[in-house]
Amino acid sequence: MSAEQESPESEVETENQAVESETAEQPESVETAEEAVAEPLSIEALQKQLAVAEKQAADNLDKALRVQADMENLKRRTQKDLENAHKFALEGFSKELLSVIDSLELGLQAATGDSEEVQKFREGTELTLKQFESVFAKFNIEPIDPTGQPFNPELHQAMTMQPSADAEPNTVLNVFQKGYSLNGRLIRPAMVVVAKAAEDA
Repeated sequence: MSAEQESPESEVETENQAVESETAEQPESVETAEEAVAEPLSIEALQKQLAVAEKQAADNLDKALRVQADMENLKRRTQKDLENAHKFALEGFSKELLSVIDSLELGLQAATGDSEEVQKFREGTELTLKQFESVFAKFNIEPIDPTGQPFNPELHQAMTMQPSADAEPNTVLNVFQKGYSLNGRLIRPAMVVVAKAAEDA
């Protein structure tokens, strides 16, 4: 019988030997893996991992606090913008009405005389001005008439200065045109004459 024509029994024996050799090698590799897993980390490595984790936690907390602060600021700004929009929505319209009330006041000042027509005109104009004042008060539009008060550059605009022996220097002597404010915001300064010290003869 030649080498090529080996019996089936010899082939089975060869296969069994190969399986046994593989089985013998496996426990060694398993034991090696178990040893690698069971090997504890050093204290220095654990401390480094802890430091990294603490730094990441601190960074994340800082980012979260910053985002929260930004959201609060945005909320406050939005709320303030909405309040201002409600408060000062009538600012442009109010400024346009000021010229109308100025004309009525000038007409009332010019209406002099004792005739019946003049008296009726004055009465009608005064009634119209009172209605304007009522509407202005309803929408928090307040007049600024600083006669006799100290000059305030934030609310008054000095048209001229006039020597006066009776009034303190820097006091408003006369008002050319009243100023107005809307909800505390100046929409037009008062045009005034300011007193200064009287010059010696």
